[in-house]
Amino acid sequence: RRQRQMCIRDRPVTMQQEFVASVVSLLPHTDRIRNFSVIAHVDHGKTTLVDSLVAKAGLINKDEAGDKRIMDTKKEEQDRIITIKSTGISLVFDHSKSGKDPQKYLMNLVDSPGHVDFSSEVTAALRITDGALVVVDCVEVRNK
Repeated sequence: RRQRQMCIRDRPVTMQQEFVASVVSLLPHTDRIRNFSVIAHVDHGKTTLVDSLVAKAGLINKDEAGDKRIMDTKKEEQDRIITIKSTGISLVFDHSKSGKDPQKYLMNLVDSPGHVDFSSEVTAALRITDGALVVVDCVEVRNK
């Protein structure tokens, strides 16, 4: 069985409590909450991008980003190395506008599958989010 790398649920309880507290503190500030889906065709890098965002938020080690596949939580997803079910995660980021003091933003993102067989998962993800981050693999070349 594949061993999972260290992530937020494996870290000390105080770190988990701090993360939850920062998410809860942002809930009244609806102007600083963003809900979005990550969508693309299969193997275009959605889960890799999500891993990088999760690492940037400090929930996994930056060295593991891209290989961790933290959003692929089901055994079948891990075995087949594809996303089958849409999975959501909340991330907290600091952002400053025009040199002002940084403010915290809550990013609720959904990693969706790219395979056409799971398009209902993508549709569901788009229904519950405000927008989408579309990933395009511009290096892929098709032979004609």
